[in-house]
Amino acid sequence: MANIKSQKKRILTNAKAYERNKAVRAELRTRVKSAVAEGDVDSAATREAIARIDRAAAKGVIHKNTAARKKSRLIKQLQASAS
Repeated sequence: MANIKSQKKRILTNAKAYERNKAVRAELRTRVKSAVAEGDVDSAATREAIARIDRAAAKGVIHKNTAARKKSRLIKQLQASAS
C-alpha cells in the first residue's frame, strides 16, 4: 500500500471506476447477446445494443474504435443470420 495520501485516494477512486466500468461492460455484452438472439437488424434489441455501445464509448469505458468495431461486427453477424 502506498504511503502518499494522494496515491491512497487514487487507489480508492480507481477501484470505484473499475467496478462501475465492469458493470457497464457486462451490460454491454448482455445487450449484444440479446440482439444476436433476436437476429433482426431492425429490432429494438439491436438499437438498444448499439445505444449502449455508443454510451460506453462516450463515457470512456471502451475506446471509440472498439465501439465502432463492435457495432460493425454486430450488424455483420445479424445480416449474415438473416440471409
